[in-house]
Amino acid sequence: MPAARESLLDAAYTALARRPWSAVRMVDVAAAAGVSRQTLYNEFGSKDGLARALVRREADGYLAGVDRALTGHSDLRDRLTATAEWITSAARENALVRAMLTGCWSERLPSPALSAVPSSSAVPAQRRADGPLPSPGDLVALVRDRAVTVLAGPGTPKSDTADLARSCELAVRLALSCVAAPPGEGGVADLVHSVLRREAG
Repeated sequence: MPAARESLLDAAYTALARRPWSAVRMVDVAAAAGVSRQTLYNEFGSKDGLARALVRREADGYLAGVDRALTGHSDLRDRLTATAEWITSAARENALVRAMLTGCWSERLPSPALSAVPSSSAVPAQRRADGPLPSPGDLVALVRDRAVTVLAGPGTPKSDTADLARSCELAVRLALSCVAAPPGEGGVADLVHSVLRREAG
């Protein structure tokens, strides 16, 4: 991603942490990024385009964190537990990720339509952002499918892959329930481990 685009997205994210999206001004985002307002409009087209790009970037960052969690351990339960912990921490620390995961967009946040919008942008990254944005159900499926791909070895029987997919989706949905109602002592790790033990046994 070009440096100016990334700087503009960083500036928009910082502005959003300080004030509601409706109060974020394009001129202020451009000034904070050290570029002209015209550069901002060339890159995103409009404030809605900026919002879509910001949501797309945060979704991509969330999924990159999922990938790191899935490859950080050798044991299947530990990988799914790390993934569940990442989901809850990402949602706790990032209001846009929380909104994407739950579908609850507060009035403080931009709430771009999830469906694709017509794009005439010459910027490939913006054309991608103007495409469909992931719904909560899409994100569950993406994480489940990534987990199955990483955790299922080559030649895994189809029946075992179906069981693995169910366990992966269960871990993701359990993590999402912890986003809505944070767990008590032991946290998400204890919950995921106990559920996966029951699944395996």
